[in-house]
Amino acid sequence: MKTAIVTDSTAFLPERVKEHKDLFIIPIPVILDGKIYNEGIDIEADEYYTLLNSSQEFPTTSQPAVGEVLALYEQLAKDGYEAIISIHLSSGISGFVNTLHALTDAVPGVAIYPYDSKITSTPMGHMVETALNMSEGGKSLEEIFAKLDEIRDNTYAYLVVEDLNNLVRGGRLTNGAALIGGLLKIKPVLTFEEGKIVLYEKIRSTKKAFNRCEELLGMRQEEIGIPGKLWVIHANNLEVAEAEKAKLAERYPNATIEVGYFGPVIGTHLGEKAIGFAITPE
Repeated sequence: MKTAIVTDSTAFLPERVKEHKDLFIIPIPVILDGKIYNEGIDIEADEYYTLLNSSQEFPTTSQPAVGEVLALYEQLAKDGYEAIISIHLSSGISGFVNTLHALTDAVPGVAIYPYDSKITSTPMGHMVETALNMSEGGKSLEEIFAKLDEIRDNTYAYLVVEDLNNLVRGGRLTNGAALIGGLLKIKPVLTFEEGKIVLYEKIRSTKKAFNRCEELLGMRQEEIGIPGKLWVIHANNLEVAEAEKAKLAERYPNATIEVGYFGPVIGTHLGEKAIGFAITPE
């Protein structure tokens, strides 16, 4: 079965994946000072953070236009694809993947499967790469979704941000958690719970928060009981991300560890200098 893998621009995809013939990426818009930028097309991460620092207004994000998505699906059907697996950022961050369920029967001749990654960035990119490899290897849709579910169910991510205000203003974290952070001057560790960003633990300093995240990755590795890949993800904070990768390599010498970055959309919500830690099954 000829299968297309569609994702959105919040997925961090390594260079080995980006040019795959069966991969199609839907850009998500970012609005900065009244101007709309399509992530990955009109603006890249490095340029975005420069503009963010000089912006006059708080940036916002938007869902892609449904008409543009429908046009892509229709073109894929014309190109002979029989199935589309559409893997997208968590429904706890954006309603986009839920919107796509209305399109599942909209294009004759092709089966459309929206898939909620319940995460974003590098773990979602890992799901995309896995789906591409399995489809290319002749695996069935059932086998691909079973593997995606296994990855999703055993993926854990932790976030340390410089300032909670971005998450609060964007509606991606409760005001209560932000208030606690402000009053106690803590450096909270955040995590994903059912696809939503929530407060995981209150830590007193950035250094201790990083140490706790490193420890949590090891605990989750033991818990999932299968080989895992570790990720350090940054929002314009490469030097710190590389330092954390080195610490993880020393702590877990047998682990595969890669560095990724948060693009403009996720960077809008987390703020510059945020650092993420994640573990996914290989």
